[in-house]
Amino acid sequence: MNILLIGGAGSLIDNLIIKLNKAGHRVFLLTGSRFQHLPYQKVFERYDFSYDAECIGDVFESTCPDVTVFMGAYDTNFQWDEEEKAAVRFSASLTNLLMSYAMTGRGRFIFLSSEEVFDTDYRTPIGEEEPVHPGSLRGLALSQAENLCQSYHDSRKLDVITLRLDHLYSIPNRRREVQNLPAGMCLEALESNRITIIPENRFSLLYETDAVEQIFHMIECHYHEHQLYHITAGREMSEADLARMVKDHMGDTAEIVEKPIPGRKCVLSGSRLDREFGTSFSCDTESIVEKMANHMRANSYVFLTDEESKPTLLQRIMKASGWFLKAMIPFLENLICFAIVFFIYDLTMDSKYFAHLDLYLLYVLLFALVYGQQQATFSAVLASVGFCIHRLSGSEGLSVVLDANTYVWISQLFILGLAVGYMKDQIIVLKSESEEAKEYLSLQLTDIQDINTSNVRVKNALETQLVNQNDSVGKIYKITSALDYYSPEEVLFYAAEVISQLMDSKDVAVYTISNEEYARLFSATSKQARCMGNSIKYAQLGEMYEELAKHKVYINRKMDEKYPLMANAIFAEDRMQIMIFVWGIPWEHMTLGQANQLTVVSALIQDAVLRANRYLEVLENDRYIGDSRMLDAEAFAGLLHAYQTAVAKGLTECVVLKVLPQGESAEETGLRLSETLRQTDYMGILDDGQLYVLLSNTNSENAQFVVERFRESGFETLLVEEAVV
Repeated sequence: MNILLIGGAGSLIDNLIIKLNKAGHRVFLLTGSRFQHLPYQKVFERYDFSYDAECIGDVFESTCPDVTVFMGAYDTNFQWDEEEKAAVRFSASLTNLLMSYAMTGRGRFIFLSSEEVFDTDYRTPIGEEEPVHPGSLRGLALSQAENLCQSYHDSRKLDVITLRLDHLYSIPNRRREVQNLPAGMCLEALESNRITIIPENRFSLLYETDAVEQIFHMIECHYHEHQLYHITAGREMSEADLARMVKDHMGDTAEIVEKPIPGRKCVLSGSRLDREFGTSFSCDTESIVEKMANHMRANSYVFLTDEESKPTLLQRIMKASGWFLKAMIPFLENLICFAIVFFIYDLTMDSKYFAHLDLYLLYVLLFALVYGQQQATFSAVLASVGFCIHRLSGSEGLSVVLDANTYVWISQLFILGLAVGYMKDQIIVLKSESEEAKEYLSLQLTDIQDINTSNVRVKNALETQLVNQNDSVGKIYKITSALDYYSPEEVLFYAAEVISQLMDSKDVAVYTISNEEYARLFSATSKQARCMGNSIKYAQLGEMYEELAKHKVYINRKMDEKYPLMANAIFAEDRMQIMIFVWGIPWEHMTLGQANQLTVVSALIQDAVLRANRYLEVLENDRYIGDSRMLDAEAFAGLLHAYQTAVAKGLTECVVLKVLPQGESAEETGLRLSETLRQTDYMGILDDGQLYVLLSNTNSENAQFVVERFRESGFETLLVEEAVV
């Protein structure tokens, strides 16, 4: 499947990427940031766009995701130190993502929420039907996001799922990753040698790997009944219990300090998820806390120093007054220029060469052209004051105040200054709009180029995969169709070879069901493939048999040495007929894709086996002598030849016994001997008229037990070293 993961870098999304890659899914990643090129696990394609970019819809169309997972409450792109800003960004981002998803109308959308939507005391585990009660702005933002997902699910009939994770925690690698309660206690113990708790607080901790397993099940499930599920380990504990664990592993010197505050209980109920899908959680809280404490103590320097240094008082004052100083710079420049112009005007005031040069007017026009109306008005006021000072200090005295020319000149300054300043402001606005439009279009062009480049890479990768495909349907059919050229007796022998070739494994075994309890080894390609023995009680194979009985491919994800790495069963009329065990598969090939391939190969082999069985059923009356299990000379010779060839290729083992004459015909001896034969053994007459028995999957040493059993029944046999055909 195509999986689109959305979220900032972190251990949760990295573990989810690893899990999906191992399962054979194609993973795409939308990082949510254009500029922060943070490290992630390897994905098929990565898109570095912010959530509010218009190209998000193009990303959905390009990736065509079957499932989209938005990290939501655990997205590291949102820093909740400033909750108001983060809440606005979070809501806007989710809205844009859901709208882009709705436009494609494809696949499933999974939103990850948390227990923070509940912030009160609950005596019993909280079910999904319980109304939310957030106590913080972050919790309120998450509850609104859940409502938005519910709205898209109900009104647009889209497959949108909300998963609430109950007190998720993980082992941090640096100080800024300390975002959960156990890590916070360990850090406090490192810093101050104390652990502050509210002892009556009760909760259930969910480790990250367990959460990833449950999210993975929701990604792969084909059907679900509800829109909202709780993921919780269900192991209730108190802060006092957790603090004691931390103290034990951080060192006994840490002091537990209890706050005199009433506690509350907040434990989510996972009954809905367990009832519908079944859940299992393998991580033990105390062992994880021990690993966390050991890791943080061993790397205490990282956790104690990975903190931004506090700014000094002067730095804080400069930061707070920065906008004021920036705004004052033009006024300071204006005052300095006015002082220079005032001084020059005072010097040239009585000069006949500068009599017609108005320095104050030039000064006003200069600042109007550079800064606009605001500085034009300020410079006009200063120029008017300077002009009046010069006139009042001269011979004209107070008469300049009564002179109409003075006011005309001042009006001229303001009119020209404001007019030029207005034009400058308009030019600045137009230039700014032009720059914004240019930047917007440049970003759009960059986004289109990035998406196109990404699509080209994806296209080239898919072309290469298609051209170099080792497991294409055409090639699989070509190899399996070679079984049609073998005799009916040889089909199952060479089926093991075919599976070995297609699954890239040297160790393949084929077992046939002999009765209600046992399966007998029919053919195997190596000694390792025979390690489970010639006969197995298949109903006691535990988890492997349960998977095979459900018509599913078994994948040994726990790497249990007792079982093959992959297995499949072939059914006929809902009855298990053949079991295929594959060993020695590389870890990176134990994927859903390889499992599907084994299913296809098994189906094609089943067709060949059915054709062979139908052929043998048609000839059954001609192959057997009378109503006995005794094959005639031609049929038995063909069977011996098939087994001899398979033995030469190392696919099976067999022993041929010659039954010594008993003073009666071979047919009569065969009728009596058939009662002591195993279901997987054969007997028949060759051209010499003597009766022979073929013991399948048996060597000379094990054949002695059969010889002894025949002797006890009154039959003497002779081991034939080289079969006579």
